Amino acid sequence: MHAPVSAAALAEADRATRAADRARRNGALVTHAILILGVALFALPIWIVLMGSTHDAATISRGEVPLLPGAEGLANYLTAWGEGSAKTTRAPVSAMMLNSFVMALLITFGKIAISLTSAYAVVFFRFPGRMLAFWSIFITLMLPVEVRIFPTFKVVSDLGLVNTYAGLIVPLIASATATLLFRQFFLTIPDELVEAAKMDGAGPLRFFKDVVLPLSTTNMAALFVIMFVYGWNQYLWPLLITTTGDVETIVIGIVRMLGSEADTDWHIVMATTVMALLPPVAVVILMQRWFVKGLVESEK
Repeated sequence: MHAPVSAAALAEADRATRAADRARRNGALVTHAILILGVALFALPIWIVLMGSTHDAATISRGEVPLLPGAEGLANYLTAWGEGSAKTTRAPVSAMMLNSFVMALLITFGKIAISLTSAYAVVFFRFPGRMLAFWSIFITLMLPVEVRIFPTFKVVSDLGLVNTYAGLIVPLIASATATLLFRQFFLTIPDELVEAAKMDGAGPLRFFKDVVLPLSTTNMAALFVIMFVYGWNQYLWPLLITTTGDVETIVIGIVRMLGSEADTDWHIVMATTVMALLPPVAVVILMQRWFVKGLVESEK
């Protein structure tokens, strides 16, 4: 028979349980406080830029850091969208946003298309030098952009593609990373599925269209998000390849809006910066579910 539990032992156990609950609550409070502090530190510069874009030039030029919205927001955004900075570039944000959108979209689709077909060839075809071709693609990951940017510029310049969409897009359109990711995914496709497709009379193109592409949808969606943000945020290459406003991207436009302290329309620059943030943020939010699903499936 078990000895009866004394009242003192019960009280001690109750005190231990309540102490554990308090420690757990305190730990959760500290964790949430750290997370809130991190979010505040991350969001504060964005908030300052957002609020600064709603004030007039005089407020910003006085060195004030507005934390509340002003009354000039609509006027600032309309001026930036239609006219740009009067003191420096005078290039409207609408044109630069269009250039960035075309560049990011074509880079994204180009990278996905080239990576899909190159990975498909490496995995499902047997030809001499197959692995050499794969490792030749893979080794380009180890070449920093700075190493190949001037030879690339020389080639593009000799082809007369400076200040063109082709010059902006073509040198950035291949991706060894995406090829590697697609190759790893294709290797998980069971041989039985390939044999079944062959027995059904499917040729390489039909197998690619009816089997490989549908299976790769989530991977393509995840890569779309990554590559769109990559293309949108490109700075160094557009800076080299564009010398006029015709194909100037929004990132380069923001840099060229910055003159000396007195010659910068800071309220217009801030409004432009906020607008430049919107497309990549919208892509990430709209495709968040597909993005996470694609990354998780890639890791399986």
